[in-house]
Amino acid sequence: MDLWIVSLSHFLHISATVVWIGGIFMTLLVILPGSKAALESAPLVGKLMKEIGQRFTPLANMSILILIVSGLPLLYANRNSTSFGDPSTILNFVIFYKLAFVAVMVCIHLYRGSILNKKIIVSATQGNEEKTAGLRKLSLDLVRINLILGIAVLLLTAVLISS
Repeated sequence: MDLWIVSLSHFLHISATVVWIGGIFMTLLVILPGSKAALESAPLVGKLMKEIGQRFTPLANMSILILIVSGLPLLYANRNSTSFGDPSTILNFVIFYKLAFVAVMVCIHLYRGSILNKKIIVSATQGNEEKTAGLRKLSLDLVRINLILGIAVLLLTAVLISS
């Protein structure tokens, strides 16, 4: 495959990964704790995190699309891979799990954005604070799971690059 296509695919793939996984990392480990410490008010923290989420979600969505589009030529260009899902080589095994983890991450992201957030809004407007708090905790736990999966994807990528 042409060097420029593969190079551009790598560039786009890495850039999209930085935005998506870096954004999750930044939100969970920097912005959320910092806002809790500085604002000292749960409603203000919630309002800030809602604003951040509304700004970050389109970037994450675009990153997911870019990851899929740029990943296809990279998968094709991988000369060490014999066929997708064939566990006969360690590289195919690593590629399979990397793609599986990314698929789970995408499902979590889409579930949070299209279903869970709507449930939170409905619950909050109905004044059911206990249910709303539980749904918000679930949402945050899912972001944490995505961070763990994202780190695992990065580790698997390092294995692929090193081989």
